[in-house]
Parts: sequence; structure tokens; C-alpha cells
Amino acid sequence: MPYWVSTLLLILAIYIAISIALYYLQDYMLFKPEKLPKDFLFDYENQETKEYNLETRDGAIINGLRFFPKGESKGIVLYLKGNSKSIKGWGKFAVDFTRHGYNVLMVDYRGFGKSTGKRSQKAIKRDLQLVYNKIKEQTTEDRIILYGRSLGSGFAAKLASLNNPKMLILDAPYYSLTKVTARYASFMPLSLLIKYPLPTYKWLKYVKCPIHIIHGTHDKLIPYKTSVKLAQIQPKLTKLHSVIGGGHKNLNNFEAYHNMLDEILNSQPKTIDLETTSINVIHSSKKTKKKV
Repeated sequence: MPYWVSTLLLILAIYIAISIALYYLQDYMLFKPEKLPKDFLFDYENQETKEYNLETRDGAIINGLRFFPKGESKGIVLYLKGNSKSIKGWGKFAVDFTRHGYNVLMVDYRGFGKSTGKRSQKAIKRDLQLVYNKIKEQTTEDRIILYGRSLGSGFAAKLASLNNPKMLILDAPYYSLTKVTARYASFMPLSLLIKYPLPTYKWLKYVKCPIHIIHGTHDKLIPYKTSVKLAQIQPKLTKLHSVIGGGHKNLNNFEAYHNMLDEILNSQPKTIDLETTSINVIHSSKKTKKKV
């Protein structure tokens, strides 16, 4: 066998081996769960909480935690977290919404915290729709806000596309998870290998509520330009909020982020009479000829 043929076959074998490994190991690469014992007690200073366990049709248990505001509630935020840890740690961010008078419901995906069941993109989407339906049994959709953080942004977009919440807030969202992974393995056939493509850009096309996108300009994991592209999908419904200097995991450390949340959660949308503005004024591109 010629040397070049054996070399080519070796390269092909390595490529196939990497592809197989990527397919079967991607769950371990993508998800970084923290598992909690069934008897673990959630405890947060100055926060009133209630724990829930929801059984799915395939027998899995989805564990959730509800945070209550002080005083009358304005509605509820369904907070879909990132790909690491459990709601034990993510619960610290509930205060950013309870302080504005909103209930917050956080749930752990399958295999995270106390939640059980075999994980897949289809199963997680089905679980979250079940959670959303349970919320609708207690309140009207015009009081439900969907908040998706990083990994949760895709699932939040999907939920919003199928339902009619008050608004959708995406925190450091991705265009699609396939695009994110392609930055690190552009030579692989990811469209065939990725079990969690999560095409946020496709689902946003069907969202009918106001969309707010928050992104740090120095995010190295999911580039800021991603949110610029997402904001262009439904520009009339979308507002992009830029945290200057913000990274992927530290937006809560910026005063600007909290000012943005205050504006998003408390400001009433205004209808502008565009006929009274300069919207139809076009700058002339013609140069005036000088008279001789």
C-alpha cells in the first residue's frame, strides 16, 4: 500500500474516532451539573422560598425553587439558568427580581441538583413547557417573564415562541449552540454531531412579546456580536442592552446591569407617533456642484 494512502487512512480513522468521541462525550463537555441529596435544605438570607417537585410523563422529577418578594407580587420570572452547578448557587440571583416585586421560579435541568431523568434537548424543552403550564394555572401569561441566562437563553426563546409571556429577557445568548462549538472545532461536522443545537435564532422569529437582550461587550465565550445579530431578527420587538466591559459571568457585578433590569422591569412601553419624528428624513448623498 502506498505511503500516502496509509497516511490518509490513518488521518481518516483519527477523524472518525474524534467524531465518535465528540458525539458521546458532549453531554460531559456541555453540562457541568452539581448534584444535591434529596434531603438538602435550601436556605437564603432574607429570602422566603418554597420548594417544588414536578413529575414528568416519563417519570423524571424536576426540582424547582420559588422565591417570594416582600409585599404584593407584580408577576413571576421563570429564570432558566446556565450550564453549571444547581439552583443552590443560582438562587443568589433571585434577589435581582424579588427586589422589584416579582416572584422568581428557578428549576434544575435533568441531572442537576435534585432533578432526575435522562437528559436530551427534546426532554428539557418538554419539561420546561410543563413548568410553564403549571405557572399558567396560577397566574395569567401577561404576568410571566421568561429570563434565559447563557445556556438557558435558547430554552427561554423556545418557550417564548410557543407561548405568550409578558416579555423575554436573554442574558448572554448564543445564536445557536452549534455556532458556539464551531469556534473550537470548526473542522468537525457539528451539524451532524451536536445533540443540543439549540437554534435560538430560529425560535426568535416566532416570538410575539417584547424581547430584551443583555450582553457584555467583553464576553469571550459568546461574543457580543452574537447579540447584535439576534437583535436584528425582530428589530421592532427587540432592544439590545450593552454592558460596557462586561464578560460572560460577571454582568451582575456591573451597576449598569442592575440599571438595565430596573428599566426593563419597571418602565412602561411607550408608543411613539413616528409621523412627528425625523424617521422619513433621508440624508442626500449628492454633492452640490460649484458654480463657475
